[in-house]
Amino acid sequence: MRTSELPLVYAHLATVLPSFVIGTYMMVARKGSPLHRTLGKTYMLLMFVTAIITLFLPAKLGPTILGHFGFIHIFSVIVLTLVPRAYFAAKNHNVRRHAQGMIGVYIGGILVAGSFAFAPGRMLHTWLFT
Repeated sequence: MRTSELPLVYAHLATVLPSFVIGTYMMVARKGSPLHRTLGKTYMLLMFVTAIITLFLPAKLGPTILGHFGFIHIFSVIVLTLVPRAYFAAKNHNVRRHAQGMIGVYIGGILVAGSFAFAPGRMLHTWLFT
C-alpha cells in the first residue's frame, strides 16, 4: 500500500465502522421514530461518503479496469445508487422501497463488501491476522 492511500483508508474506516454499528442497530430497532430518522440520515450520509471514498482506493486483488477499479467497486456503485433511492422512498412514504434499499445497503455494502476486507491479501487481514 502506498502511504498516499493511508488517509483514504483511515477515512473509509472512520465512516464504515460507525455505519456498521448504526446499521446493525437500525435492523433491530423500532422503525419510524424520531431516533430512527436521525440515525437513518446519519447512516445514509456515512455510507454515501464511504462509497465515494472507496472509489479512490485502487483494487488490490483480482482483475482491474483501467488499472484501478475491481469487483469490490461494484458495491460502491450499488451503495451510491441505493442510498438516494431509499432516501427519496422514505420522503415519499414508500416504506417497502425504503426498507429494501436500506437492507440492500446493509447486506451488500457492509456485510458482503466488509467480509471481503478480511480476505487474505487485503489490508485489514494483514493488520488483524499477521
